[in-house]
Amino acid sequence: MKRIIPSERLKSLPDGLSGLTPEGVLELRQQYGTNLIVEMPGGGWGALLKDTLRDPMLWFLMGTSVIFFLTGSRTESLVLLVALIPFLGMDAYLHRRTQASTATLADLLATRVTVVRQGQTMNVDATELVPGDLVEVSIGEPFPADGLLVSAESVQVDESALTGEAYPVQKVASDSTWVSSTDLTVDDSTWGFAGTRLLAGKAHLRVVFTGRETVYGEIVRTALGGRHERTPLQRAVARLVGSLLLVALAFCVLLAAVRLYQGYGWLDALIAAVTLAVAALPEEFPVVLTFFLGVGVYRLAKRKALVRRAVAVENIGRVTTICCDKTGTLTEGRLTLAHYFPGNEIPPDRLLELAVGASRRDSGDPMDDAIVAAYGKGTEAKVVSNFPFTEDRKRETSVVEEQGRLRAVVKGAPETVLSLCTLSSGELADWQTQVYQLAAEGHKVLACASRDWVDEGAEEPSDEFTFAGLLAFEDPVRDGVKDAVAQCTAASIKVIMVTGDHPETARAIASEIGLGGQLPVVITGDELEHRLASNEETGIDQIDVVARAVPAQKHALVLHLQAKGELVAVTGDGVNDVPALQSADIGIAMGERGTRAAREVASIVLMDDNFRTIVGAIAEGRQLFANLQQSFQYLLMIHIPLVLTAALIPFLGFPILYLPIHIVWLELIIHPTALLVFQSAARSDVLQTHPSKGVRNFFDSRRTVVIVITGLLVTALIYWSYVRSLGVGRDIEHARAMALAALIFAGAGITAVLSQFRGVAAWAVFGGAILSAFIFIQEPRLSAILQLRPLHFEDWVIAGLSGALVSLPVFFDQRLSARPGPRTVD
Repeated sequence: MKRIIPSERLKSLPDGLSGLTPEGVLELRQQYGTNLIVEMPGGGWGALLKDTLRDPMLWFLMGTSVIFFLTGSRTESLVLLVALIPFLGMDAYLHRRTQASTATLADLLATRVTVVRQGQTMNVDATELVPGDLVEVSIGEPFPADGLLVSAESVQVDESALTGEAYPVQKVASDSTWVSSTDLTVDDSTWGFAGTRLLAGKAHLRVVFTGRETVYGEIVRTALGGRHERTPLQRAVARLVGSLLLVALAFCVLLAAVRLYQGYGWLDALIAAVTLAVAALPEEFPVVLTFFLGVGVYRLAKRKALVRRAVAVENIGRVTTICCDKTGTLTEGRLTLAHYFPGNEIPPDRLLELAVGASRRDSGDPMDDAIVAAYGKGTEAKVVSNFPFTEDRKRETSVVEEQGRLRAVVKGAPETVLSLCTLSSGELADWQTQVYQLAAEGHKVLACASRDWVDEGAEEPSDEFTFAGLLAFEDPVRDGVKDAVAQCTAASIKVIMVTGDHPETARAIASEIGLGGQLPVVITGDELEHRLASNEETGIDQIDVVARAVPAQKHALVLHLQAKGELVAVTGDGVNDVPALQSADIGIAMGERGTRAAREVASIVLMDDNFRTIVGAIAEGRQLFANLQQSFQYLLMIHIPLVLTAALIPFLGFPILYLPIHIVWLELIIHPTALLVFQSAARSDVLQTHPSKGVRNFFDSRRTVVIVITGLLVTALIYWSYVRSLGVGRDIEHARAMALAALIFAGAGITAVLSQFRGVAAWAVFGGAILSAFIFIQEPRLSAILQLRPLHFEDWVIAGLSGALVSLPVFFDQRLSARPGPRTVD
């Protein structure tokens, strides 16, 4: 999370605690713009009207209403206009839902801030801040922009919004003097991030970056920026819609001609054609897809996975292989002192005390920090002189004063420290064996020794040390990673650890998390490169770990896996990971330690850098795809009979079955069902489903047959109900009522079987559909407006039982899908 301040920006930053002048603020705002970190989408009536005007149903209602008005059917015209109210309400609700994730992301940002300008403290809108402003931040307030902490009194900050870590982070004031002729690299300990909150203390923040230049702004904007991109599934749906529109148009023209030929008037022919067109219009498919993708973006964000491209919402659930970093993703990315082994007659506390004497507090060295943290208390030893660690010497030596006596303490590479000690050959061999075993288990090992010291000048002591013991450090595996790897294995998702670490270190971590079982297959990056170059691909599919890997080798592995038909997710955090992230089907950048370049090319940004989050995102993606599939199933099972009966019955010379107002009624049931019922469904075993890698076969052959059979059964039910009720006396109102009741009950049955009543929405829509049928058909005044006639008791029994019977194919398909074992979601 280090930040680099360009030299040009440094020149505009005042020194100390001085503020900007009004003239300076105006000039800087013209140069850098406003501090708008998250742009909220338009929420006014204009934006809502713009979205609503894209709805074909709106134009159908208005156009048909005009036709009825011109022909003198004023009541029908008024009813159709009134039907606009629920449609506008539904559009308003969905418009609000699309804003939900953006509003959630903006909740963590400051709205008003206290700023010092020209020596005066004032309260201004956060969007008015500019680089160079001096902001006072008090307890409980969020940082309004990114900048340097020029004063910090016992400051602790909650950075969980950016890092995912729950513990507070301590901050210190930065050096207020800097050279403006060169770029300045700033450590995050002196940096305040927009979207984080002050928990303790008081701070003055010198604003450096505003708006889209902040870390929070970069991540959020990339997450929201890809939302409107067309994905492969969207393109496939668009092709389907285009094809269906052409077919519907041809049928409409043909139906109008047939109705005129049969002797019906031009109004009857026009209404029949328009009604068929609207019944056949598959506008729900793109609407449902877009809505579900928006739901996916929101849900993944709640799981700390910010989506930059909408295609990630589709593809994350189809991932078959994950090429994953080790440090910081599978592990916590920090060293801890896990074990220590004192030498002969050395108490454990004495070993730690000597190691602390050879360490520098607040040095930033992770091993020094781990030693000091493990000791946990102060030491009376006073450091007299120090010989810092260098790569040549591979050790650090301190001369400390203890109770009036000098003692030299050394810690460093075991082979170096052991060579300085007076040990027998047997003791030396035993300690060397211990070092090898610890290294093979994935530990970083230091040795520690000491000796009495008489001030003999400035030269570092180099012999006659007494061996004090070994210190074994490890980067702990993150909580939940082992279970997450096991979930991937059960879900047939291959996980490959790609790391620059030593093979034995990588092997130990892989064994600990269960990757590859107890004997993971480990190869080096050079060996992988040689196999790929020589086309020796045997065994590559069984690889669990690639150690000592460089970015080019990681990239080559991704391309090889994709050539084999795998859908690959790749994690990365640096500029050198960009090729692999770009080539991957799902590039996953680290939000905590990742570079801007990595985030720019990635599809998803992890806010906690945790492998468990990736697995959770895959589960969410598979659940989303399964829900989308159920929604499309429902739409097809309802649209097939709706279109067939709207065309077939007039073609056979019967009176028109559906009037425009009937289509409006049915759409008011179909839309909420497709959008709300299935998107909230959740299965505990969703990872066990295996989505197909392509988008052409959205359903497998079995499910396609079920859809066709169910659609034809519902078609036959509607036709039989209509003709039976029409009777010899041609009671059209009764026939329409019976056919609509049969269709609504069949749709309710299909909804119940597919949703299994998961969630409140399923119960509400199911009950609402049945209730609407009773009210609109049995209430005489309403049924008269809809040109229907109330049904008899036996009619309702027949409609209910028939609706349940035609749902049986869906019921048996669901039972087959619920069987144990992997299932494919095509």
